[in-house]
Amino acid sequence: MESMWLGSILSALATGAGALPVLFMRSATHRFRDILLALTAGIMMAASTFSLIPQALSESNLRIVTLGIFMGVILLTLIGRVIPHFDLESKMGNKIDKKTLLIITAITMHNLPEGLSVGVSYADNTDGLGALIAFAIGLQNAPEGFLVGLFLVNQNISRFAAIAIATLTGAVEIVTAFIGFQLTQYVEGLVPYGLSFAAGAMLYIVYKELIPESHGDGHETAATYAFISGLLVMIYLIHWFGG
Repeated sequence: MESMWLGSILSALATGAGALPVLFMRSATHRFRDILLALTAGIMMAASTFSLIPQALSESNLRIVTLGIFMGVILLTLIGRVIPHFDLESKMGNKIDKKTLLIITAITMHNLPEGLSVGVSYADNTDGLGALIAFAIGLQNAPEGFLVGLFLVNQNISRFAAIAIATLTGAVEIVTAFIGFQLTQYVEGLVPYGLSFAAGAMLYIVYKELIPESHGDGHETAATYAFISGLLVMIYLIHWFGG
């Protein structure tokens, strides 16, 4: 339990850490933003396909893994329809209005399944799996926090307030990590479903959000190399954690 708390807290706080550069800057180039997003996509792709799914298969079967993956994809689809995706850069304004609050709420809601992924991974009791997924989610949270922080600063929010708000959007992951961890303690056979669910949710984010955004501004080549680099980084980490 202690390791789950530590991993989920550090993973969630990575959102605030990612926002720290807004203390010194008010903008970032499209190229830098796309590279960050693609690097994140590669990390999450590798974590899903080379860690979560193989572990779920080793503890269950193809039917359970397939069902769990589609549960994750369907939930993210429903969240996306209820609270749609927003392009932060296209919403720059001069004040916090209802639309801005909706954007912040949407980002917070999209973080909920990521916390579940961390909690379920720690509940599996496989050496290093929880820490590995927490690390992957944390790496994903950092550029997200950076973009949220930039967005808020450009809304004329103070830099420290922008960092605080960005941190809070990620802090919800701590709550859902605890929920995911506790559910697996009381529901027998839930872990492989949870691992597959986490993989499906992460794959949805990669293909629906990160890859399209990283290819939207004419930097496809740089984004492709960043994606492959992120994939390889995570493969090395999986090999390292797996001993």
